[in-house]
Amino acid sequence: MHNSLSDWCDQIRAAAAQGRVLSVQGQGSKAFHGETPRGEPLSTLVWDGVLSYEPSELVVTVRSGTALASLESLLAEQGQCLPFEPPRFNGAPATVGGMVASGLAGPARASVGGVRDYVLGAELINGRGELLRFGGQVMKNVAGYDVSRALAGSMGQLGLITEVSLKVLPVPPAQSSFVVRMKQAAALDQLQRWAGLPLPLNASSWAPVSLGANDLSANGSVARGEPTDDGYLIVRLRGALAAVQAAIPVMQSHLAASGHSAMPLDEEQAQSWWERCRDHTDAFFTQAPAPDHALWRLSLPATAPALALPSATLVEWHGAQRWCWAPASAALALRALAREQGGHATLWRPSQAHPEVDREVGVFMPLAPVQHRLQRALQAQFDPQGVFDTGRLGLDRAPQE
Repeated sequence: MHNSLSDWCDQIRAAAAQGRVLSVQGQGSKAFHGETPRGEPLSTLVWDGVLSYEPSELVVTVRSGTALASLESLLAEQGQCLPFEPPRFNGAPATVGGMVASGLAGPARASVGGVRDYVLGAELINGRGELLRFGGQVMKNVAGYDVSRALAGSMGQLGLITEVSLKVLPVPPAQSSFVVRMKQAAALDQLQRWAGLPLPLNASSWAPVSLGANDLSANGSVARGEPTDDGYLIVRLRGALAAVQAAIPVMQSHLAASGHSAMPLDEEQAQSWWERCRDHTDAFFTQAPAPDHALWRLSLPATAPALALPSATLVEWHGAQRWCWAPASAALALRALAREQGGHATLWRPSQAHPEVDREVGVFMPLAPVQHRLQRALQAQFDPQGVFDTGRLGLDRAPQE
């Protein structure tokens, strides 16, 4: 075993014996996400590098401290990518371990799947200081619990991820984006109709007119504004050249039938828009309407209708992800609304005025009692002494009544 892994195992066993909590950290690009963590920092940055990469097999194995940008550059040299478009919020550097532990994905999530769908295997040091390996480097049926995929979104509370094997895919040979001015309800209805057709629909978003200029395609920028139902539907197609070329006139005819017309976005404008959505660098995500407003994320069934939210709304994932700004005091109302639609609401970023007070409402919606027990039982199997129980997942909070 490598000395660094041996040192980590010893450090974790000592923490378990002494009742200390360790907080796994990479670049800290997602430190804002989740409940306020506790514990001593345990950095993964010394543990980086690509261990194996087989472009012909579409598999790469990397250490957890590897910079995400470095991995993506390596893949790009071979014409390959991580299709789920992992975010690096506000342009901050990110690590592969943080990408898996956060389980977050970008604009293409609804079409291509999330992080967990691309994790083939993982190596982990659990709360007992044991080095464990799960999964492998091939896609196959798994008997029992697929632990490697369970690490996606675990926020470092099951153990220290040391390496992961990921499925990668070729960069699609063709893509095209266009924008349509239409109301949110009409946009959601149109997206659902397209979802039932064999179209290479890769990503979509809807932004209110108040969030941008009269012509989104003119400057590709959005800024905060008052709630409105009029806005822009932005759509991205990806796939084989023939498929993309054949889809465009079909989609244009559907829009024309409802009195709408599409305007193409050039490659630079489109890339700028999708990257700003992915990394939350657009003004919608960086400029709160008021100092006491927090950014909320609603995860809903894509079929949910347009909702009366307290501020201008940005819609992604064909309707399955919706963003709005509201004070933390709106938590109960937002969560009740999300629950009615079969989804949940997350306090994504607390306000600038009083972030810690905002977190008192809970970052995540309370889990149902059965889910809460399952989460706690799984955590206890990997970490019986609570070495990695930093509290980021909010499991200390009471389950839903």
